Parts: sequence; structure tokens; C-alpha cells
Amino acid sequence: MALLKRSQRCETVETAEPTYAGQKTPAAQRHWSAQGGKGGKAPGSSLLMRIIAGAWRGRALVAPAGTATRPTADRVRQALFDMLVHAPWGGREAVAGALVLDAFAGTGALGLEALSRGAAEAVFFEQSPAALAALRQNIAACRVAARVIAGDVLGTPKGAPHDLVFLDPPYGQGLVPKALASLKARGWIADGAIIVAELGPGEVLEVPEPLAERAHGKARVIIWRA
Repeated sequence: MALLKRSQRCETVETAEPTYAGQKTPAAQRHWSAQGGKGGKAPGSSLLMRIIAGAWRGRALVAPAGTATRPTADRVRQALFDMLVHAPWGGREAVAGALVLDAFAGTGALGLEALSRGAAEAVFFEQSPAALAALRQNIAACRVAARVIAGDVLGTPKGAPHDLVFLDPPYGQGLVPKALASLKARGWIADGAIIVAELGPGEVLEVPEPLAERAHGKARVIIWRA
């Protein structure tokens, strides 16, 4: 998921009344029933995607209207998580119990998919106001404890190591290597972490010993270990 504008300010926001993936609470049930089982629709948003599998399978996610946020399609997300779980270099433990970092989070579809499938925690980086509104609504709809950092990935604060990292920035700006350098320098990426990056048409990224590389339409997904 990607946004098109960057800002310099970082603000950490914690979700209220957190619960965890698969945990059923009266508040969660009330929220789910109030939304008709499909999640709400924020003003100016369009309903584009759903959680593919796990505790929140079928849960709808909202995304801002317009082209500033580029959602990762359901089929691409499914293919990606199939690789993470079933490839020889992956396995269920690649997701279940993982500490997940969803940089350029947009609506948070990648991080929330991981949480639905059993990831232990997730941190989301986003700085577009419209995308942040959708991200927070999606987190609230899933009734999950998650940390949202409102700011530029290239100006990140110090953080704890994470072992599953998603990088889906705007195309054509060379942001993947810049984001990697920033996140590594500030301690966000664990040794041996699985890194998933999505590149646009014509973008080139050299990584040591890629685990997998797949084309999905105009986009290309590369997976490797830090």
C-alpha cells in the first residue's frame, strides 16, 4: 500500500481499547454487528478489499477515494502470503508470531492480513491524512492492538527489531533502498528478517540472494532476508 506525498513530522498513536487477533469481546461483536459484518465506510472512502484469511477472513477494509493511495489487490496479497507460508524458505512461523512492520502502510491491508493470520504485533507507518483515517478505521474494525506512526519512513524514530517487513512505496521514486537504509539505521529490521518489497514498472532493486520474485501485472514483488 502506498501514498504519494511525504511529510517530515512523526507522531506515534496507539489504538484505544485494544484486543488481539481472534479474541472475541462484546465490544468487538457490537462493532461487527453495527457494521453489518462488513466494516464501515468513511466519508470520501471507497470499499476496495477484504482480509483474505485467518481470524478476520472476509472483513472488509476501506481505502481513500482517488489515486493517492494504491491498494495491494486481494489476489496479490493472497499470492504473497501463500509464498510466505508454503515456500521452502518460509513456513507458518514466517507469519504466525511475527513482529510485523508495514511501512508505507496506506490502508494497512498487509499488516492487518498478517495479524489476522497470527502475527504477534504490527507497527504501521503512514503520513497521508486520508490514508491515516482509513488505516485507523480498519484497525478499529478489526479490534486489534496496533501502533500507528504518523510520519515519513525516511525520518523514522528509533524502534525495536521486526522480523517481517513490508515495503510498498509509491512507484518511481526509488524509495525502497532509502526506506531500508533508514529503518536499518534506526533499529527496525531484525537480522534475518524477511523483507517484502513491491516495485513499479522499470524499477530495479539489487538484493543479496532473493528468495522469490513475482510479477503481478505492472508490479513486481521481491522477497529476501535482511
